[in-house]
Amino acid sequence: MGAQGTKPKPTALKVLHGDRKDRINHEEPIAAEGEVTPEELSDDAPAMWDRLAPSLIAVGVLTRWDTDAFVIVCEVLARYKQATKLVNSSALLVQGPNGFVKNPALTVQRDSETTFAQYGARFGLTPSDRTQLKVDAPGAAKGPSAERLLS
Repeated sequence: MGAQGTKPKPTALKVLHGDRKDRINHEEPIAAEGEVTPEELSDDAPAMWDRLAPSLIAVGVLTRWDTDAFVIVCEVLARYKQATKLVNSSALLVQGPNGFVKNPALTVQRDSETTFAQYGARFGLTPSDRTQLKVDAPGAAKGPSAERLLS
C-alpha cells in the first residue's frame, strides 16, 4: 500500500514558501554544483526548457538530480502544444472505422494536462504553488508590501 496524504514539499520550496525553521529538513542531501542540462529532448521541448529552467535553477528548485523529472515536464508541455495545434486545425470529431469518434488529440491534450499538473507541482509550476512562493524580486523595495499599500 502506498504512502497516504499530501506529498512533502522539497526543502527548497519550503524555504521559498517561508515555512517554519523547525519544519525544514536540514539534513536533506544536496546535489553537487554543476550545469543542469538535459540529455535528449524532442523538437519543441528545448524551448520549454529554455523558458522555465533558468528561473528554477536560480532559486535552487531545479538541480542536476532533478533533470530527468523536469525533462518530463518539458516533454509534456511540448506534447500538449502539438496536441493543441492538431485540435485547433481539425474537428473535435474525426471519422473512425465505425463512424465519428472523439479526436484522439483531445485525449493526448487531457493526459498532458494531468501529467503536467502532477509534475509541475513538484517544481512549483502550478498557480497555487506559485502564489505561495516568497522570493524577493531584484530591485524590489524591502519591507512588507502591505504596509507600503496602506500608507
